[in-house]
Amino acid sequence: MKQIRAADDRGHVQQGWLESHHSFSFADYYDPAHMGVSILRVINEDRIAPASGFPTHPHQDMEIVTYVMEGELEHKDSMGNGSLIHPGDIQHMSAGTGVRHSEINPSEHQPVHLLQIWLLPNEKGVPPGYAQKHFPLSERRGTLQLLVSPDGSGGSISAHQDGLLYGTLLEQGESVTHTLTAGRTAYVHVARGQALVNGETLGAGDALTLVDEPQVELSGVDRAEVLLFDLP
Repeated sequence: MKQIRAADDRGHVQQGWLESHHSFSFADYYDPAHMGVSILRVINEDRIAPASGFPTHPHQDMEIVTYVMEGELEHKDSMGNGSLIHPGDIQHMSAGTGVRHSEINPSEHQPVHLLQIWLLPNEKGVPPGYAQKHFPLSERRGTLQLLVSPDGSGGSISAHQDGLLYGTLLEQGESVTHTLTAGRTAYVHVARGQALVNGETLGAGDALTLVDEPQVELSGVDRAEVLLFDLP
């Protein structure tokens, strides 16, 4: 089974400093047909204006991944972490028993463009945790690079959840294939560019859910930056 989630059908919020597109129900946007896929609960595509951002706020029992595409994001949290997240960086935060953090665009001139991803944990009540690692886009070209996993395999970031998150950059004509274990579900999100996914042409912000498919076939159409979730 294949189900397309078109970029233009996502929830949309414009509130001055923030423009956000919600792939799944989030905050004031509610669509019972789009509550998430498997353990993938949130993909928000955010554009934050210069010198703006999310003030300190709490999270609990959620695995949160931040993926910056343009600009930089300043993170501070109640665990004592403070960092700048740049394109190519993957930031992961296990909210666990509770954490507070802020996310601010520190630039006075340049907006920041990012994906905020939430995954349901495989265990609640774990101690909060933080990790950040740089995965150069050049190393993802023409290959699937494992970014987040349950066990940190292949140099990926370890998270308290049962999904695999891969990233790839495909120029026109470049292809990669990912085999799905029986019973697993794939969710493919095109961050930028255009890609052919199991015969479907997807543009920036589009996504495709694959259920009961033996593999995921990705081909670049127009310099595609793609995230692939392999989910239980």
